[in-house]
Amino acid sequence: MAPADARRPVGHHHGDLRNALLQASLELVGERGPHGFTLAEASRRAGVSVAAPYKHFADRDTLLAELATRGYREQRNCFAAAMNASEDPVEQLASFAAAYVRFAAEEPALFDVTFNAGLDKSRFAELASAGDEVAGLLLPVAQQLAPAPDAAFDLLLRIAAAAHGLAVFLRQGLFGMGGAALSDTERKAARTAREIASQDARS
Repeated sequence: MAPADARRPVGHHHGDLRNALLQASLELVGERGPHGFTLAEASRRAGVSVAAPYKHFADRDTLLAELATRGYREQRNCFAAAMNASEDPVEQLASFAAAYVRFAAEEPALFDVTFNAGLDKSRFAELASAGDEVAGLLLPVAQQLAPAPDAAFDLLLRIAAAAHGLAVFLRQGLFGMGGAALSDTERKAARTAREIASQDARS
């Protein structure tokens, strides 16, 4: 018979438990969507007991909220890096739209948990704050083109909605597959954002 240690499932030291559960859950989101798994399944994937998640997460939504918070923060970093290439607000919003499409393609699980988990932000202050950080990056740029009180938010909403739709179509294979399709969709998103932003700048 194999030694007891050899029979033990692959687990993690307690210091890694939170990250192991988050990583396992992110993998499951990628395979089944944010509603397609249980904490027990995440525990088995991470190689820990089914009681282990409750040392860190009150329930599955609490775990998903932490992943969604990470998703918003990674998006903010991606958008900021892309927008730094220009000081022209129209080009900055075009770069944001292209980066939005790329993030959705390259980080599909984080993208899905951020937008499709249906989390109540009033329950999760850190998640709400992370979403506000994204808005805080983008709204001042939109306000340079649309200074009226609600106009900047409306402009940003239209650009984000266009980028989101293109990102979803790309992931559904409507524009083909692979790097060429991604690059082409990024260009589509940037061009659409440029048109929307330029119209607002002229009005």
